Amino acid sequence: MAKVKITQRRSLIGRPQSQKRTIEALGLGRIDKSIEVEVTPQINGMINKVQHLVDVKEL
Repeated sequence: MAKVKITQRRSLIGRPQSQKRTIEALGLGRIDKSIEVEVTPQINGMINKVQHLVDVKEL
């Protein structure tokens, strides 16, 4: 499977609770924090939900 690097680029202040929970579920929570994860349909859905808050780079 492919891997991606997800980096939070924008703040969660003033965002809906569902977006805050999605960022937390991804393992992010502060600006410039990054994670590397395998691409699955669940991860893709989470990325799509908060795509305006994160940068995604394929590895």
